[in-house]
Amino acid sequence: MQSSATRTLVLASTSRYRRELLERLHLPFAVHAPGVDETPRAGEPPAALASRLALAKARAVADAVPHAVVIGCDQVADLHGQALGKPGNYDNALRQLRAMRGQTVVFQTAMAVLCRESGFCEEVLVPVRVAYRAASDAEIDFYLRSEEPYDCAGSVKSEGMGIALMHSIANDDPTALIGLPLIRLSAILGRAGIPVLGPL
Repeated sequence: MQSSATRTLVLASTSRYRRELLERLHLPFAVHAPGVDETPRAGEPPAALASRLALAKARAVADAVPHAVVIGCDQVADLHGQALGKPGNYDNALRQLRAMRGQTVVFQTAMAVLCRESGFCEEVLVPVRVAYRAASDAEIDFYLRSEEPYDCAGSVKSEGMGIALMHSIANDDPTALIGLPLIRLSAILGRAGIPVLGPL
């Protein structure tokens, strides 16, 4: 595998949350929109949907930049086997949060890292279990009008006020809930030839 000096890193996502997370590693990277249809297939489980889309996004961008190491990601909120996507507006978010209160939701965060030129490819699924409080309608309304998390799977920003809706979080990679598991990513990038703790 080539060194980080000759291997470009590309994030196959337009998510500002993932971009901000990747910036924490202080690695130079580019951002490319993957342009992938994210429509679920009939009967597709949330974890399978997230994994399929993460790989599809990485592949789509890798076709355009075959020399680069490409990171594809996707996250689907899983409520008892039902996929909860990005709500897009207040009404959808209100329905999601009402359904989630008092329940445990698994955020299925999938990631694929690949390089066409070298043949490198690793995929990982990092589930995060979040138990929600039995929040009142008034609390949910206040939260939605304050933070407007309509571009987030499951209608919650855990890095913001959304944390107040939660009872507990169980996982082994804290940034996975925001959308990019940096612990796993750091290890995979090292194997791909881009060490995080290496010479610039």
